[in-house]
Amino acid sequence: MENLIEINKIGADDVLQLQNLGRKTFSETFAAHNPPENLDVYLSESFDTDKLTRELNNPDSAFYFAYYDKKLVGYLKVNFGKAQTELIDSDSMEIERIYVLNEFQGKKIGQALFVHALKIAKDASCKYIWLGVWEKNHKALNFYRKNGFAEFGNHIFRIGDDEQTDFLMKRDC
Repeated sequence: MENLIEINKIGADDVLQLQNLGRKTFSETFAAHNPPENLDVYLSESFDTDKLTRELNNPDSAFYFAYYDKKLVGYLKVNFGKAQTELIDSDSMEIERIYVLNEFQGKKIGQALFVHALKIAKDASCKYIWLGVWEKNHKALNFYRKNGFAEFGNHIFRIGDDEQTDFLMKRDC
């Protein structure tokens, strides 16, 4: 029997599930590369309940949960207009986050979330999609390059007191 990937838009009622999943997936991805005190600062600031609730209620942002055989395994966050973190362009959409639990990576869940993001961008008549990826996250860089993204710049991403470089990448819709 083939495993089913399901993607559903979420709302403010899902904030605690999002908070738990966000903290877990970010930790799984970056804990080995960051001191615990920096990671703790980032997790408490970025996944604060009030902050996430504001983001979930922002009409220019949208979150989607990914389920694999009915188990919550990942999520997607996209931004339009002024909700975008860097480029504020009405012709673009930002993919701010695509995260999948480590134990479910390699099961095409990240690809399904990306395809869903591309559909959202096309439905919104965006000309391009952009995102930021940590320069040392080679797995993610390869994923986005494979999906047609190219680097066009960089910016600083702070985790605690550490300033890290993200590559900015974009592709046409």
